Amino acid sequence: MVRRMITVLQRLAWSVVILVGVTLLTFTLAFIIPSDPARTLAGPKADPQTLAAIRKELGLDRPLPIQYGAYLGRILQGDFGRSYLTRESVLRTIVDRLPATAYLALTSLSAAALVGILLGSISALRQGSVTDLTVLVGSLLVLSLPVFWVGMILLYAFAYRLRLLPLGGFGAINVVLPAVALALGTAASYTRLLHTNLREVLGQDYIRSAHAKGLSPLQVYGKHALRNALIPLTTMLGLDFAGLMSGVVLTETVFNWPGLGRLAVEAVFNQDIPMIMGTVLFGALLVVGANILVDFLYLAIDPRIRYRQ
Repeated sequence: MVRRMITVLQRLAWSVVILVGVTLLTFTLAFIIPSDPARTLAGPKADPQTLAAIRKELGLDRPLPIQYGAYLGRILQGDFGRSYLTRESVLRTIVDRLPATAYLALTSLSAAALVGILLGSISALRQGSVTDLTVLVGSLLVLSLPVFWVGMILLYAFAYRLRLLPLGGFGAINVVLPAVALALGTAASYTRLLHTNLREVLGQDYIRSAHAKGLSPLQVYGKHALRNALIPLTTMLGLDFAGLMSGVVLTETVFNWPGLGRLAVEAVFNQDIPMIMGTVLFGALLVVGANILVDFLYLAIDPRIRYRQ
């Protein structure tokens, strides 16, 4: 128990270090780019006095270390700052965009997991068959396709030519195309991973022992084999969900989806530094949180990990 608590504290400490590193890196990159947010806000014809007043209002006239220190102080208080462009709270804007991204992430990841587990299981159980070869070759081909290209093809085929689905926007029907575009490659990745793991598990001694005890194939494959084969997939699910939740930039842009990815793109084009840093930091928080959650899920899925700790 003590060792487990120490391990948790160590992971939390490293998480804090990683997040501070993300803020420092993002802050540095945002200010070394040759751009002037004040001129972006005031326009190209603004006079020097107006630009100086805007820089002072935004705190851009202070030395960078002081700006960074003030930023960290605000973050510790839960204040991500205000958008240069809209003057609205960055955190509130992110929270407003979060449901759309969560909806897209859950939809695409659920579909990918179901398809990946189904095809991976069928492929592993029919090892060496035509079905096995077809699933593996098909998944490899799908993995080689860029997501944004798949999205454009789906838009052209189902929205523009066939007019079966809308070109973009937010809603239950609108989520179909972006979710499919994201789920295809993810499902192919899950299929190959589960196929490899399940084949390895099926060759273990305890699987042969389960068969010898007279257990039904459903019990052997479902309770023993599949449960252990899903452990590596759990890591990918957690990290993929965090990645999707932090905003799928190209997909949300292609499908005009009002999520965090599109918000980040808009912030970059508008040179909105607080919004850029807020979306990056929020994404890092999700990834770090997902890593910690996956560690605890391991304990629930694999009793051997609990025993070793």
